[in-house]
Amino acid sequence: MELQALKTILLVRDLGSIAAAARSLDLDASKVSRVVSSVERELGLRLFQRSTRKLSTTDEGSRYLRRIAPLVQELEAAGVEAASQGGRPSGTIRLTASVAFVQEGILPVLPKFQDMYPELTVELYPADHNLDLLAEGLDLAVRLAAAPKGDLISTKLLTTRYRVVAAPDYLDKVKPVEHPVDLADLNCLCFAFPGFKKSWLFRTLGAKPFSVDVSGKTVIARLGMGAALLPDWLIGKDLKSGRLVDLFPDHECAAFDFETAAWILYPSRTYLPQKVRVMIDFLKAELGRAG
Repeated sequence: MELQALKTILLVRDLGSIAAAARSLDLDASKVSRVVSSVERELGLRLFQRSTRKLSTTDEGSRYLRRIAPLVQELEAAGVEAASQGGRPSGTIRLTASVAFVQEGILPVLPKFQDMYPELTVELYPADHNLDLLAEGLDLAVRLAAAPKGDLISTKLLTTRYRVVAAPDYLDKVKPVEHPVDLADLNCLCFAFPGFKKSWLFRTLGAKPFSVDVSGKTVIARLGMGAALLPDWLIGKDLKSGRLVDLFPDHECAAFDFETAAWILYPSRTYLPQKVRVMIDFLKAELGRAG
């Protein structure tokens, strides 16, 4: 039985449908369906119960797929390792991150990566919602959050610190801002993300954290239209140049959790392809150092 056929039926199981597996493999659903049928015919058992709405594994199929999964991973790993012996990483890396992180974090260092690994192609998928790595056929994701949960493997890229900032021109037009409670009188940038809409958190060394209710119209901090809660990796250059001012340098600030970071996530696999490994190491060296 071909390795690719076994990988295909495992993908159907993981994604829960033939259509999703076909999208991930960039194939017609009919071709994936034929692969499943061919494997079932060769085994002499039904792996999946299929209906117009739902696909589920049979008891026999579940036991079979559970047994072959680690074997398929080992065979795939052995093949990749043999192909990469003495060679440079090649192929395509598919990476997703927020639009802002792609623009401010990934794109500036991407030319250096491509100079180091000319045989690798990088496909970026900017998105401000979490894409499903398996369903979308992605190798890596960078996500900004507290410690990630779920089945994905994660490694910390950099610790993030949030700051409340505003443009000098805007501050010249409003009352002096001396304490976070003064934000109640300001126009604040309220993102359409959980935790950003209604209140921001603050704390100082040895003091109890407190929250401040915020509100505002659509604003852009750099254009002098209000105050914003933004991560340091996004605004570092603006703070240095004076285009933005840190309103509360003595306070830690957060939208919903003080312990946030940028994390690199990848599917839970027993073997990490060489191309993915070099990208992870590169991002940690470049962006982790900057952070």
